[in-house]
Parts: sequence; C-alpha cells; structure tokens
Amino acid sequence: MEKRSHPMWRYVVCVLLVALVFALYVLRLYDWQILNGSTWLATADHSTQSTVAIPAARGEILDVNGEPLAVNRTGYAVVLNWPYMQQGSDAETTRQENETIRQIVTLLDRYGEEWTDELPILVQDGAYVFAEGEDREIETLKGRDYANVNSYATADLCMEALIERYGVEGYTMEETRDIVSVRYNMVKSQFGSSNPYTVAPDVSLEIVTILSENSQSLPGVSIEVTTAREYENTMLIPHIVGRMGKFSSMEDWEQNYRDQGYAFDDSIGISGVESAFESTLRGEAGEKVVETTSMGSVAGETITKAPQEGDTVYLTIDKRIQEVVNASLEQNILGTRENAEKLNAANAGGRSSGHGEDCYTGGAVVMDVKTGAVLAAGTYPTYDLVQAQEDASYYASLANDTQGTPLVNKAFIGTFTPGSCFKPAVAAAALEEGVITNSTVITCNHYYTRFTDGSTTNAPTCLGWHGAITLRSAIADSCNVFFFETGYRLGITAMNLYCQRFGLGVKAGIEIGESAGVLAGPGSRDVWYQGETLNAAIGQSDNAFTPLQLCTYAATLANNGNRPRATIVSKITDYTRETVKDEIELEIVENVGVSEENLAYVKAGMEAVITEGSAKSTLGNYPVKIAGKTGTAERSSGSDNVTFIGYAPADDPQIAFAVVLDHGSSGTYCQNVVRDILDAYFYDAEVGGDGVIRTESERRQAAAQDGDTASSQSDGTSSAAQA
Repeated sequence: MEKRSHPMWRYVVCVLLVALVFALYVLRLYDWQILNGSTWLATADHSTQSTVAIPAARGEILDVNGEPLAVNRTGYAVVLNWPYMQQGSDAETTRQENETIRQIVTLLDRYGEEWTDELPILVQDGAYVFAEGEDREIETLKGRDYANVNSYATADLCMEALIERYGVEGYTMEETRDIVSVRYNMVKSQFGSSNPYTVAPDVSLEIVTILSENSQSLPGVSIEVTTAREYENTMLIPHIVGRMGKFSSMEDWEQNYRDQGYAFDDSIGISGVESAFESTLRGEAGEKVVETTSMGSVAGETITKAPQEGDTVYLTIDKRIQEVVNASLEQNILGTRENAEKLNAANAGGRSSGHGEDCYTGGAVVMDVKTGAVLAAGTYPTYDLVQAQEDASYYASLANDTQGTPLVNKAFIGTFTPGSCFKPAVAAAALEEGVITNSTVITCNHYYTRFTDGSTTNAPTCLGWHGAITLRSAIADSCNVFFFETGYRLGITAMNLYCQRFGLGVKAGIEIGESAGVLAGPGSRDVWYQGETLNAAIGQSDNAFTPLQLCTYAATLANNGNRPRATIVSKITDYTRETVKDEIELEIVENVGVSEENLAYVKAGMEAVITEGSAKSTLGNYPVKIAGKTGTAERSSGSDNVTFIGYAPADDPQIAFAVVLDHGSSGTYCQNVVRDILDAYFYDAEVGGDGVIRTESERRQAAAQDGDTASSQSDGTSSAAQA
C-alpha cells in the first residue's frame, strides 16, 4: 500500500503554534512575577471580600415655611471595622481588639465624650453590681448569646463569663468593665465583616485629631463623617416632631427590622413624625467592598453603591403661630390658677373651690379649613425634646408627673368633655331630621321637667331663665333646656349619626398618633337610659373629644358640612429640598348630610355667640368677624372644663380653632387663647423675648416708644452733662 505524503508546511505551522503558546505563557509569567510581581502577589493573597454598609443621611423635618425642627449637623463618629481588625491569629486579634477598645474608651472618658454604654453592670466598692432599673437589659445579658448564665446569677458571675468569652485579661476592674461593655454591645449589634460598630456616635474635632494621629496603633478604628440629629426649638412641638431611639429589644429588631436592612445599633424614630415617616426619612444605605488578604491586611476597598439620603418632610405647622399658641396656653392656665387664688383669698367664709385652682393642662388646635392642614397644635405642659432623649432622670420625672402628664399630647391624644360646644352639631342634626325648625320656640324656666311630672325637684337645670327662645338665641345664650328638649326629640341614634359625620368620636386622620375620643351613647356604657340622652345633647355624659376632633368639627361647619381629613404634613421633597415628591391636598372625608340652609341657621347662632352671647365681653369687638361656641362642662370632681370652638372670618372662613382648658372654670381665659390665635393668624402676632404676645402694629408701637424713651434718656444725660 502506498503511503500518503504530508506537506512539510503543516508540521511547520504546528511547531510555530506550540511555540507561540509557550511564548505567551512565558510572557504572562514574566508579567506576573517580574514586572508586576508585588501587585499580583497581593492579589493572590486576597482571601475574603466583605461588603460593608455605608450609612445614609436622615431626611430633615421643617415647618411649613422651611424653618428647621429636626435637621442634620455634620458630625464625627468613632467606628470599628471588622475587616481592618483581623491582624493575625484569633488570640492576637482578640488581645489587639481589647487594647484598642481600652485606648478609645480611656480617651473618650478623659475628654468627657459620650460612648455607647449599655452594660447593666457597674463597679461599686470593689465589686461588680447590677445597675438599678435595668431588669430587662440584665435579662438579655444573662441569655445564651451573651453571658449564658442562670437567671439567678450575680453580676460577678456574669462578668466572669463575659471576661472569659471576650478574652479580657490584665486590666483594672474599671477598664475590664468598659471593655466588656463595648464587646457586649458589639455582639448585640451583630458586629462583623459587613456590619461596622459605632463606639461613639458624635465626637469633637479634638478627638478626631488625636485618633487620626494615632491611627497606626489603633487598627480597625476609623473616623466617619456622619449627620448628627439636631433639634431646633426643642419645646415647640416635641410630641409632634417625636424622638429617636434604639430598638426596644433584640426580638423587636429581629422580627420587624432586620430584614429591612437595619443594624441592631441603628437609631430609629420611636414617636411622632420621626416614627410615622421613618421609611421616608431613613434613606437607603450604600455599600462598599473591602478586600482583605489571608494575613488579615486590607488590600483595598471599592464603593459599589452610593448611599441615598432620606427625604425631607415639611410640616403644616407654622412656627410663629405655634409659639403664640404655646405661650398663650401657658399664660392663661397660670392666669386661671392665679385668679382662683385671689377669689379664694377674698372669700370671707374661708377657702372655696371650683374656680380653676386645679387647672394644670390644656390643648389647642388651629386648622386651615380649606386644606385640613394643622397650623398649630399646642399642648400644656410641654417638655424639652432633647433633654428627654439625653437625661434619663428628666424623662422619668416627666413620666411620673400625673398632674400635668407632659408626655401626653393634649392636642391629639388628650380627651376632654366638650360641654356646650357640642350643641351646634345637635342643632344641625335636629334641623335636618325635622324635629325642630329655625323658628321653633321652646320655653326655658330654668328647669326641664319633662321627666319629673312638672316638679322642679331633681329636674335638670339651665344656667339661666331664658323664657320663650328659638334656635339662634339658644345657641348664643347656651340654653340647656332648649337642647334637653331638642335631644329628647332627636334621639341618641340620630344624634350620634350626625355627630360622627362631624368628626366627633372618630379619628381625624392625622398622620401621627391620635385618640378616637368617646361619643356618648349606647356604645359607651352597658345600659343607656333615655335621660342620659339629655346630658349627651349638651355635651356632657360620656362625651370626650380631643382638641383636634373639636377643631375638625368646627372646620366642617365652616366648610358647609364637608369634613376635611386633618393633616400635619405639607409636602415631601428630596434631601436637597429642590424636588417635590409629594404634596398634600385637601381630602374631604365625608359630607354631614345637612342642607346649607340648615347649616346657615346654626352658623348664625354661632355668630350671635360672639356679638350678643356668651363670648361678647372678650371677642365681641374683634375686628375680624368670628363664629364660635363656648362650652362649660361639669367634671366628676374639681373645677369645670372650659372649651371654645370656632372659625374666622365668619363670612369667608380661613381658619378653624378649638381650645380646651381642663378644669379652667372661667371661659374668659379660654377665650383669651382664641384671641391670641386670631392675632397670630390675622395680625402676625408673635412672642417677644420678654414672653409678651404682640401683633405687628403693637410691636411697631412698642419699638417707637422704646425709641422715644432712649431719646429722652439721651437728652437727659446731655443736659446733666452740660449742667
């Protein structure tokens, strides 16, 4: 058989290809080992990549005009980074970690800087003892994830377990305790390769400088530029702005927040707008990848996702109006008590009661009737938001104050018996149901005797003797007998149907916590007697509403029966405040179902309250036309409540308002608050440095008088000098 011949060029091509492949390998090896040997050696040593979170700036909270309420200040935090702390064997790393912690805490203590310290164990008389009032934290400490001791273990036994677990050796008791505290918090916070730990959240530039100069001896310690929360006007609206805090428990964090990307040591809104708008304000954390070698050194880091700041929330609150409301509430509540003392002192027969000597609390709300926006929400007494966050003893004093209950938001949560403020809603319902007309005449001889067979004994009474009276005068003079009879004819079922539509006994829809109040009726007690309907019709019985509900009710009257949803938020923008993401618009919850004609009859009576009725002496000469209703409600003990609802201008409503002084006794002081509210809205009144509320014209007049006085004093001085 003849052999086939192969062309020589094929062999040549194969040899050349093999040579080329070997040449490429040689060149690659030369590049790896000679040209870029050190670089590729470091890369070869890489053993791990850790993804580390980068915190985002929290969105800010502003008033309606952009005035700061809760804003961010650039700060500096001392942070431990796990990838940078792995410097050798486990034992070496532990020793270095403990020494680093000791140095940091010692430095912070020396300069009076705060650091995160939640260990419920103290050093006392040469022994470890549990801190008082820390039962919950002590229980956590003894758990399996930490000390892992029996529930009856002493503080010494807990410390022994923790010292062994964290390898803390060779330090004083105080140093040991502080190192253990940081290590304990690190474990609680899930400190690890992707989760840095913040030792101190807000330190001075002096600390930053010192730590920067000693960075080589403190592996893993970094200074991060942060945004520290800063609150302006800390007593303005603390209940509304709200507080920041830590998670209530590990279980709370694990069940509700861990999957949302929160670290256990993160701060979170725990009340008010800070809580209600947590997801809006929080922002979105960024990420960076940290590469570490097998020897524990850091090879480099790369930001893979930039942090996204939270959005800014503009409230509907007007800072200037709010300041006036706060000041007026305080002045008139104190004035009520001072007046009561004078009356009691003047009583020749000895001390009396019921004059307002027990008036310690109150609330007021001002609302834009066209939008439902709350312009001011005053509550007295108030408290200092920052001090409550930072001073445990101060917070405890607030919590233990059962007389003033300063932690309770009187405007949105506090409920008060409304008294005669309730009557316009009853009148509107009765007119619409046809049980009375605008010309219906009911005779008031002080006693309501329908259920007493004409006897005045035990008969419900009116404050006056009004004789034959129609609706307009009954509202203006607040005749109980007229409304006893109207309530009887209307019945509790129909009465409550309309009252709920007016917003009484239902939530107003505000974005933060509020009470639904209580609407008196069969649902408010086990047995409802017909006679109770009489008390309910004059705003007594079980009726109890928040100032917010009463203000919404007034706004509904002003809006011809359209009830707006109350809102505390004006708009939401991006962090820079340049792009509006959401703007709140008027939302009508429902219409009360009363004709405009019947509502006009009721509103005419409310205008008569100001011009000829129970508020004439204090508001009758006000330059803006007002519609309102006074209320005085008996309490089971102590002085009466005084309330006032209304809107203005009466012929073209812009704002609605509600004021309550608990145990206020005299309507005069309640109406003084209303006058200040009107001055703030219509005449730009503000609170001066001396605490006096003045309108714009009054401020100009006072400034002119001060100028005249100064000029006179100057002239006097010159004359004396010449003499």
